[in-house]
This record gives sequence, C-alpha cells and structure tokens, in this order.
Amino acid sequence: MTIFYVIMGVSGCGKSTIGQALADQLDCPFYDGDDFHPPENVAKMSSGIPLNDADRAPWLARLAELITAHWQRGETAVLACSALKKRYRDQLRVNSQVQFVHLAGSFDLIWQRMLSRPGHYMKADMLQSQFDTLEPPDAHEAMTISIDQQVAAIVAEILQPTNSPG
Repeated sequence: MTIFYVIMGVSGCGKSTIGQALADQLDCPFYDGDDFHPPENVAKMSSGIPLNDADRAPWLARLAELITAHWQRGETAVLACSALKKRYRDQLRVNSQVQFVHLAGSFDLIWQRMLSRPGHYMKADMLQSQFDTLEPPDAHEAMTISIDQQVAAIVAEILQPTNSPG
C-alpha cells in the first residue's frame, strides 16, 4: 500500500530527524517541507518574523502537489512539515493514504533542543508562536507520538500495523 507520511509538529520537535529515519527504514524519498518555502518566507523567518496564512498558502499548495504526484505514481514517501493548523492538514490530506504523525513534546524540552541548533533560520524565540498556533490533531486525524524517546523507538511506533491509515 502506498502511504505518504507527513511528520508534523512545532519547530525543534525532530520532524526532519524522524522523517529521514522513517524514509531510510522504508527505503523511500524524504522531503523537508522547509526546502519548499519561497525565498520571501525564508527571509521573513530569518528576520524572526512568524509566517501568516497568506505566506503559507503557496507553500502548502506546493506540498499538496508533491503529495499528489507521489500518490499518482504509487510511491510511498515522507515529508517533514509543521502542519500546525487543521486547515493546513486538510489541504495536505489529498487522499485517505496520507498519514499524519504529530511529534509532541513539552515547551521546555523543545526549547532546549532549539537552543542547540545554531544556524537554523527558525529562531528559538519564535517557538512560543508555534505552540500558540498549533491546533493539536485528534486521534482520528493523526497519530501522536512523544518525542521523549529514542529515534528508533519513534520510527517503530509509526510503523506498528495498528497505526496504518484506512
């Protein structure tokens, strides 16, 4: 079965790390949603200015196109994307085989991780705005996994048969 995994959550929760590890396990492509932001968005975030819905619209459209293209080719893939609001997730859920995985952790744990990420354009002081924006998905919308465990354990939890979509 073709599944497109969207690893979601606030900045610093480990989306890219978990997404890459999951893609490696599945031997499929991994995409970092940050790579699909237009230059204007990157400049805005680099200046410490949070994005608004208008900024995110073309970015989400590009990601939905990516998901659709993989689904049409019958290819499993993994995408790391914040997908903080339900309407963003609704836009990315192009079919029933899109599986959202919400990486959840406390503000303090993620804050400490962000402080140790020099050079990343998302500044640690923007973390509160991410938590404020987050509309946590319910169990029908996404599996929620605690980030307070090892990468291999998180990937194993994602791949449990009881967590398959459909």
